Amino acid sequence: MGVSELADWVAVDWGTSNLRVWVLNSDQAVIAQLGSDHGMGSLVPDEFEAALLGLVAPYLGDDTVPVICCGMVGARQGWQEAAYVTVPSAPPGIGQATMVRARDPRIAPMILPGMKQTAPADVMRGEETQIAGFIARHPDFDGVLCLPGTHTKWVQISAGEVVSFRTYMTGEIFALLSDRSVLRHSVQTSGWDDAAFADAIDDALGAPQNLASRLFGLRAETLVNDMPAGVARARLSGQLIGVELAGARPYWLGQRIAIVGDPALSTLYQTALGRQSVPVELANGDAMTLAGLRAVYESWKVDQT
Repeated sequence: MGVSELADWVAVDWGTSNLRVWVLNSDQAVIAQLGSDHGMGSLVPDEFEAALLGLVAPYLGDDTVPVICCGMVGARQGWQEAAYVTVPSAPPGIGQATMVRARDPRIAPMILPGMKQTAPADVMRGEETQIAGFIARHPDFDGVLCLPGTHTKWVQISAGEVVSFRTYMTGEIFALLSDRSVLRHSVQTSGWDDAAFADAIDDALGAPQNLASRLFGLRAETLVNDMPAGVARARLSGQLIGVELAGARPYWLGQRIAIVGDPALSTLYQTALGRQSVPVELANGDAMTLAGLRAVYESWKVDQT
């Protein structure tokens, strides 16, 4: 494969299921955006370098290129473990990165650590780089970031530091219930109902203790009243996000809120918070990841001079 431009550096977001790569030139422009399903969960440590080179090799010349990585690549089961940074702290930078000795002299991988909280115990890997990107774009932000996903994070930010955070397994619970519980017979559809989602948010926030009963009620409504699958799916999402908001109330009540994530999922959280008259700012999660990796690269360049 021939390419018209070689990499000045490479940004990597390496998750459990997927590998995402941006190849950048000396002007900080993205010359290629690449990806594969070679996530951390499918590799052993000796396989990471080959998986990365399988994507970026055409963009490498004779010089050594810095490769700045975030995400599960730094987990205990990853390429090389990058120990957590404890909050309160600024998002980890190049000074906390773990350097990997690659076999191929054309790459110099650096793995950013995640962040941990001792009480209550909590961890993140990957989200801290999105947080760093958001802070780089909004250095005066003081408030709370919501990072929706499989494991949604609510993060208190002050003076450029992560003060505290809490994780909610809402996305994973939704997937498990949708695919592996009795509810799979009621919610297997791409359909959706905005009104049903909004009503479920209100129900869950009003009485989160009724979640278990309301979940089975989705199946019962399907059997007894022929509730459409799109309505059931929206209600399931609304119930779970509503219960999450009930638990995370100290993080969003009276706070400045920004949501960082996938646009479609972020819109659901925006709708849910809007029903509580909470205004939010939106930021694209992929863009913030790249902004965070860019900030680390710029710091690395300064250290080289």
